[in-house]
Amino acid sequence: MSTYMVICIAGLFAIFSTTMAKSPVLPLYAAYLGVGPEGIGIIASISPIAGILCSIPAGILAGRYGSKKMLFVASCIFFTAPLLYLFAANVVYLSAVRFYHGLATAIFIPVAMSVISELHAGRKGELLGMFSSATLAGRFFAPIVGGTIIGLFAAKQHAGFNAVYALCCLSGLITLVFILKLPKDADTPKVPKRTDFINMLTELFSRRAILLTAAVEAAVLFSYGTFETFLPLYFLSRGLSPYKIGVVLSAQIISVALTKPLMGRFSDKYGRVNQIIAGLIFCALCAAAISFVNSFVSGLIVSILFGLCISVVTSATSALIADISSREQLSSSMGVFASVMDVGHTAGPLVSGVVAASFGLSKTFFVSSAVLVAALVMFSFYRRRLAAI
Repeated sequence: MSTYMVICIAGLFAIFSTTMAKSPVLPLYAAYLGVGPEGIGIIASISPIAGILCSIPAGILAGRYGSKKMLFVASCIFFTAPLLYLFAANVVYLSAVRFYHGLATAIFIPVAMSVISELHAGRKGELLGMFSSATLAGRFFAPIVGGTIIGLFAAKQHAGFNAVYALCCLSGLITLVFILKLPKDADTPKVPKRTDFINMLTELFSRRAILLTAAVEAAVLFSYGTFETFLPLYFLSRGLSPYKIGVVLSAQIISVALTKPLMGRFSDKYGRVNQIIAGLIFCALCAAAISFVNSFVSGLIVSILFGLCISVVTSATSALIADISSREQLSSSMGVFASVMDVGHTAGPLVSGVVAASFGLSKTFFVSSAVLVAALVMFSFYRRRLAAI
């Protein structure tokens, strides 16, 4: 089995494991333990913070010690973290476990992306898209499986939670087994031991092209975070049933998963910069259009189109990061990319929540559209330099 296939399968089980531990099980488990709404909000926010803080160091360490070692560390966390949920008793403990679990994703995703980009330079857009689709498959099925298990054990809640986290542990073990199949890091470039960590960070954050590309991804994730958080509430206010809302949300995930490899291949062949700009334009239009949705059919159409636009942008941004990074900085650059991306994904619901409370739910989608337009303007201003790379 090729290294690429090993990473894709490991990524599927890894994200399946961490997503099922979170959605929809974590809020239910926390409530079962007596945690209030405020505490649940704190617990839910911890994992993205781990991504923001740790993705960059993970990328730098992968460059120094090798990608397989870092993927092994992440896989060990995917395997062990689910067991720790079973001993939870309060907010502090659950928050600590979520941070520990969040480290796994913070390490795994940027390092895996850097390995794929290095091994398949000529097809990185397409293959990064396929890797993303594999993780999206895990993200899609995890809530369904987790929710089904909780439903089957409705009369014995504690047993249901134990079963879910046992399955998460098993998925983490499968991830670990596949990562152990990877070849050694014999050819992995090493960052010199004396390289100062602060100097490395300073150099990375002085690369305007990397930061701008990461900011585009953050803007898209800001918009997506707003979409997944407030669209259910907005559609409920428009009279849609929870079932139809679930269909709308699922349609978007499927739209992204099915089209990302195709959009990545398109960017490999025709270039990434113009594709990102076109995708941002249509993303902004779709985000604003959500405010005018008043039926299931129109909501479904906008959701699918929004997913397609997200696919157009994000299939090209990660590949562009690889294009503009040197081999020695590839893992570190992917770490910066993942960290800034997590900032956007975390900020979306927070900022939009304030907007919703002050001006109403429909205005949140205009705000996310405005953020996308701002990213479009900044990226377009720099397009000539990027296109020349």
